[in-house]
Amino acid sequence: MSDDGSGRRRPFDRWRLVSPTGAEVVSLRQLSKRERLRVTAPTIFTIINMMSGLSSVLLAFRGEFTLAAILIAVSIIMDIADGGVARLVGATSPFGLQMDSLADLIAFGFAPAILVHTWALPDYPILSWLAAFFWLGCAAFRLARFNVTVDPTADKRYFVGLPSPAAAAVVMATIFALNQPDAGGYDTSLVVPILVSVVPAVLMVTSIRFRSFRNLLAPSTQRAWVITILIVVAIVVGLVLSPGLTGLVIAYGYILQAPLGVLTAPVRERLFGTDAVAPRRHRMPSVFLPDTESGDEPA
Repeated sequence: MSDDGSGRRRPFDRWRLVSPTGAEVVSLRQLSKRERLRVTAPTIFTIINMMSGLSSVLLAFRGEFTLAAILIAVSIIMDIADGGVARLVGATSPFGLQMDSLADLIAFGFAPAILVHTWALPDYPILSWLAAFFWLGCAAFRLARFNVTVDPTADKRYFVGLPSPAAAAVVMATIFALNQPDAGGYDTSLVVPILVSVVPAVLMVTSIRFRSFRNLLAPSTQRAWVITILIVVAIVVGLVLSPGLTGLVIAYGYILQAPLGVLTAPVRERLFGTDAVAPRRHRMPSVFLPDTESGDEPA
């Protein structure tokens, strides 16, 4: 067994991570402190994402809907941060992808489903249960489909289907805006709750493409940096002056950009060229059927 240089065995030296597939597993103890920080930094944001999602669930059951919505916003920020940090330090990995999806299922699948159940439809127990289950099922489908269709050659400017953080932002922004003291509540009819709980869930499992705006999150030119800074300043000012309205504009504006993009595609292509519109999608293997080309039999 290895030691720390002083002849003493380090704690837990006899414990080893073993991969059932035979893949080599490198222990963090084998890495330098700098490398250890590099590979674990994205996971720290992922864990905070998961913690915020779980805390949102617990607060929703206590009726603290505004705080629960704010914690979903924290999860969205952490989800953006973990991906950005992973790409920045070169620590992207299949493990990180799966860990991120599990955290997203809690923060953007389970937590919004509970908010739908406890806030949007409290007077209709059966309908609220069905709406919550529908949301969770759509979020799980969206994340699973994303994991099995990751294509390194795909156009990174677009997501296929509404991203689960954006769908959760609709629930979060609506609840936060309508729970403000000057909002006056909302109509007790089923229109608002059903729209908030069903429409984003359906959009998650569609094949409609939504812009990822990664160029704003990772600007590479001076002009891109200026645009990013101006947008961040505008969002911060909006959140200070009117957080409820700003959240609604961001959440609903992101959803509306997909149909508006489809309607304006011919004009944009004619004026700015083919790079201004989404490229054609290539047919990919089924996400449901096993991979028969590898020759492996399903377990």
